[in-house]
Amino acid sequence: MPTLTIDDIKVEVPEGTSVLQAARQAGVNIPTLCYLEDVQAIGACRVCLVEVEGARTLVASCTQPATEGMVVKTNTGKVRAGRRTVVELLLSEHDGDCKVCPRSADCELRTLAEELGIGELTYTGEKTRRFVDDSTPALVRDTGKCISCRRCVTVCNEVQGVGALFAQDRGFDTLIGPAFGSPLDDVVCVQCGQCAAVCPVGAITERNQIDEVWAALEDPTKTVVVQTAPAIRAALGECFGYPPGTLVTGKMVAALRRMGFDAVFDTDFAADLTIMEEGTELLERLKRALVDGEPVVLPQFSSCSPGWINYMEHFNPDMLANLSTCKSPQQMFGAISKTYYADKIGVRPEDMVVVSVMPCTAKKFEAARPEMTASGVRDVDIVLTTRELGAMITQAGIDFRALPDEKMDAPLGISTGAADIFANTGGVMEAALRTVWEIVTETPFPFPDLHVEPIEGLEGVKTASIKVQGARGEWSFLEGVDLKVAVAHGLGNAQKVIDQIRDGEAEYHFVEVMTCPGGCIGGGGQPRFTTDEVRKARMQAIFKEDEGRELRKSHENPAVRALYEEYLGAPCGELSHDLLHTHYFEHERV
Repeated sequence: MPTLTIDDIKVEVPEGTSVLQAARQAGVNIPTLCYLEDVQAIGACRVCLVEVEGARTLVASCTQPATEGMVVKTNTGKVRAGRRTVVELLLSEHDGDCKVCPRSADCELRTLAEELGIGELTYTGEKTRRFVDDSTPALVRDTGKCISCRRCVTVCNEVQGVGALFAQDRGFDTLIGPAFGSPLDDVVCVQCGQCAAVCPVGAITERNQIDEVWAALEDPTKTVVVQTAPAIRAALGECFGYPPGTLVTGKMVAALRRMGFDAVFDTDFAADLTIMEEGTELLERLKRALVDGEPVVLPQFSSCSPGWINYMEHFNPDMLANLSTCKSPQQMFGAISKTYYADKIGVRPEDMVVVSVMPCTAKKFEAARPEMTASGVRDVDIVLTTRELGAMITQAGIDFRALPDEKMDAPLGISTGAADIFANTGGVMEAALRTVWEIVTETPFPFPDLHVEPIEGLEGVKTASIKVQGARGEWSFLEGVDLKVAVAHGLGNAQKVIDQIRDGEAEYHFVEVMTCPGGCIGGGGQPRFTTDEVRKARMQAIFKEDEGRELRKSHENPAVRALYEEYLGAPCGELSHDLLHTHYFEHERV
């Protein structure tokens, strides 16, 4: 535990701590551009320069180990001049116009330039090669804005294990992108948007669909409905100055009504529906395997996260049969909106526009998949990220903080607390267990306050084993079975679980995977910058939303029950399969 002094503040830190980490522990701010907490510390940007007593030159604090007796200065004239020069050089190569850049309001480079008092460009000359790649439904790359910080490379390769982005060439000619300068659509990219979430500038952003939504709202021939994912309510407030983890559900509903939507619904409704379908599918697989002796594929993998589906199609096609056939809640909602709900209000599916607000850029890709047309037309028409919704509310001149709290519309706005926790890693699993247990045993879920603690939190892979007791009726064959489950978030962690299963090192009945670290609360379309501290705050807000609900189990949702009674018939029935289930395809890896 070395003790060092940072700006006259003594701080004791664990062995192996960097100067940057020690400074943060001491409450001293050191700016960074390339650093990623617990993932990347490469000293590439040189913005985190500090002065260390006895050192010949300024050092990058993110890579400099803290040692016993070290004396560090973070705010000397030499340090400020060094950081200023670094940022001026970055600006000299940066082909960006802050007046029209989509990141101008939250650009880390621009913010840093302002903090350092840079009012004009000191250095002029050649700019970075510019290539705008808009080849995918979800993401847009602008190489002219790239500052080669390599955050996106690290997230794509080390966290997600996808490998779509690399540093090409060297020096001034360095270009961050797919191999050989290919567009993203020509390589394996799961569209998760984690690259856009960590990019400090406007080099990678989501494909903006705001104008498409405004056009739909202004079309008198269209009925426009909106669904909001559970993670949005715990993050949207950050776009308007609220601390991370502030629940703004009611204000969000009020804002959407004032923007002109004909109905404001909740993806939570479809999340409850997903649990009914996915839970029933799991029970049917277990029955065929344990009673009928059929060669059933287990474990069943969750299928709510489209980036995860893309990953499986490209990297693990031999295990596609393990995926639940259930569509994601977003797509279930679209199918039900344009059939069941459209029938109720007398609107043709082609005259209804379904807009989704999602924490995820891959949802844009998912909505565009050709098989997602159960209603006869595209089920979900437009997908906005949380960031895009925040921008739309601002464009509309709505004073978000002054809005009253309003409630979702019925029937597709009625939901339970089990649906809320879909936003968190482990939430789908916990929601499924709440319902499956009570279907099988007809007794209350036996965990305190309905939470299964072993599968909550930010550990990359979490497991639990629950012994079934009191199984009844057709499910009596499950009596005494240890139901083994696993939860992974981040695709790199998911691959670890897959490898364990494939190698026979682990056996599970059900596995939940979320593409993004932390689950949907850490999605690629959420307000930046998402650290573990922010993830934890959003997760706690989601748990609070769940715990404040009168109904907290999906099978208790009266609107979902009515949907089955009036329209679908039964979970995993013929009509349910037609509307709510799908299939997946092997894709060639390039």
